Amino acid sequence: MAVKSKTKPAQRLPLKEPAPRPTFRRERRALNGGMFPVAGCDEAGRGPLAGPVVAAAVVLDPARIPRGLNDSKKLCAEEREELYGKICASAHVSICIGSTERIDRDNILRASLWALARAVRTLPVRPKLVFVDGNMKIDCGCDCEAVVSGDALINSIAAASIVAKVTRDRLMKRLGLQHPGYGFERHMGYSVPEHVAALQRLGPTIHHRRSFAPVAARLAALAAAADAAVAEQLAALLPL
Repeated sequence: MAVKSKTKPAQRLPLKEPAPRPTFRRERRALNGGMFPVAGCDEAGRGPLAGPVVAAAVVLDPARIPRGLNDSKKLCAEEREELYGKICASAHVSICIGSTERIDRDNILRASLWALARAVRTLPVRPKLVFVDGNMKIDCGCDCEAVVSGDALINSIAAASIVAKVTRDRLMKRLGLQHPGYGFERHMGYSVPEHVAALQRLGPTIHHRRSFAPVAARLAALAAAADAAVAEQLAALLPL
């Protein structure tokens, strides 16, 4: 009697689940608990070699939440610009800029936290609760909850990330016009090969962060070259 061989059923590849999008659930839970208004805040520009860090705080209107909110990094420039207009037309928005001088003086983390807190404190309405992207709370004069990857989870933070990103990109494009050759309007000051090459060729501008290693190294090289040139000129004046 023939023995039937047992064959394993073919394994199916798991279907790719859609990426989660931010929601208004946490804000609504807080609102239902009497916490009103509720704000979200986020920043753009911690990593670049040049330009300021920009923070934004947003209080969304529960009845007029723009559709399509998401982490600004997951949106293209056209989508961010469109949502920026909708957010500013329907929500309370505040923006704060942390200058390169503040970044070099305090370090980028402290400058970012200062800008986030300042953005919340300068909102046209005073929130009772603020959600901030990341793992560190801010001193903003109200209850604060830090949420890791908050820009991908919470609508208010996503809206703030869009406002901060669009604002900073616009600033960097203006700086690109004022300082041709660096490509600020394309890479927004980040450490891409084009920017590093321009830094070596042209030297730092007043908008470069002198406390960041590539800029500091270029400044040191320029200072050393200047010292060598002065020493050579002085040596030429000495008697033989």
